Amino acid sequence: MGIRGFNVLPLLFMAGLAGLLLFAPMAGKLGGKRITLRHGARSLVTFGEIGGQTAAKQELLEALDFVNLREKVRSLGIRPLRGVLLSGPPGTGKTMLAKAAASYTDAVFLSTSGSEFIEVYAGVGAQRVRQLFGDARNLAKRESKRTAVVFIDEIEVLAPVRGSHKGHLEYDQTLNQLLVEMDGMRPDDDVQVLIIGATNREDLLDSALLRPGRFDRLVRVGMPDRADRLAVLNLHSRNKPLAPDVDMEEVARSTFGFSGAHLESVCNEAAILALREGAAELTGNHFAEAVDKVIMGERLGRKPSRDELLRIASHEGGHALQAEAAKPGTVASVTIASRGMALGYVRQRPQDDLLLLTKEQLEDNIDAALAGPLAEEMLCGSRSTGAAQDLKVAAETARQLVLSGMTELGPVPADTVPAGVLHRAVRDQLNKREDHVRRFLDSRREVLIALRDRLLEEETLSGDELRSLLGDLGEALSGPA
Repeated sequence: MGIRGFNVLPLLFMAGLAGLLLFAPMAGKLGGKRITLRHGARSLVTFGEIGGQTAAKQELLEALDFVNLREKVRSLGIRPLRGVLLSGPPGTGKTMLAKAAASYTDAVFLSTSGSEFIEVYAGVGAQRVRQLFGDARNLAKRESKRTAVVFIDEIEVLAPVRGSHKGHLEYDQTLNQLLVEMDGMRPDDDVQVLIIGATNREDLLDSALLRPGRFDRLVRVGMPDRADRLAVLNLHSRNKPLAPDVDMEEVARSTFGFSGAHLESVCNEAAILALREGAAELTGNHFAEAVDKVIMGERLGRKPSRDELLRIASHEGGHALQAEAAKPGTVASVTIASRGMALGYVRQRPQDDLLLLTKEQLEDNIDAALAGPLAEEMLCGSRSTGAAQDLKVAAETARQLVLSGMTELGPVPADTVPAGVLHRAVRDQLNKREDHVRRFLDSRREVLIALRDRLLEEETLSGDELRSLLGDLGEALSGPA
């Protein structure tokens, strides 16, 4: 028709419009099938099966009692609990807490992710929200339950601050539909739906979602302290044969900063190492090796040259000597075995989990970071690129020292101090600590050489072996570092 001179643009426009009208509902139907359902006792856990997180579990249990005491809550005119937000770093057990909440309230459990609601097709996300609530109620009725728990992981994807996505209103429409569904919950509903959201980016959530009447409870799920780490380790090792030399309290002390997921991985990696060796039990060495693997990764197959090993041993010996002098008994191991991106490393175990750091403790951390490149320069004549990460850590710690008002600069607000002034203050702190560490290493040069040679011979030294070596050399580390 175009060749014969007819104008086909109107026909193409009408055909495209008809295809859009036919395809949009189909896209919505296809999108709705992506909600993942988890229901029944088979997929749930109890609060007793979750190690640690005592405060988070207690706060969540208090909120869930509003669900279990449904009749009493209704008689007092209390509106139903609509939403609970679990906020915390990845791997801290937010999903397990949501499953335990469903088990505690004898509810059906539906699980999905915020990313499943977002599509390029207008209206699909809102339809999926409606379908999710409908599925929750229907599933509860089929299983003769009065409560349904809907868990939305990564809820910040579903409910970001409105207007943050310019030119794409699908996010706003999806969030609006979620707000409408939550506002529509009534105390006399046959099935009470409880929304549990999980996020590690609470700052991205729209404020309308967090107001009272929607997400009524905010439960902080933090990193476990030493007591919680011990509880998690005991939980994940209960089905594993442990040798008498395994000290779980020592493992808990050595895993400062580990999440629950990391601790589970430590127990699993220790079992894998025992399997590789054909051992019938998991030993303390298996756990120590597993901690190193979780922190740094698998050992590298490529071996450094002799000159590189000499430099690495000098570097790590400096770290270990300075760290042990500043905080006696805290070095857990020192090695020149390459793992992940590290050619060698020193692992420390703090005596206590600290929430605050003093000026002296920050300076000790700077000293430990600078001791590696300075020892390398002292014994090898120059520094190498291996010091880049150490200098980054030292600079960040020095910046924290300055911005905390612990230097001659005094109290300085981070958002008003000129960049040049901050740079000079950080540089002055690094120069000051570098002079201090250089004097310390110069006075212990022979000890540093002996430690380097021992690392070249043994490759890895435990903290006890390090302290035994220093004791044999007559090194008095109890004095000023």
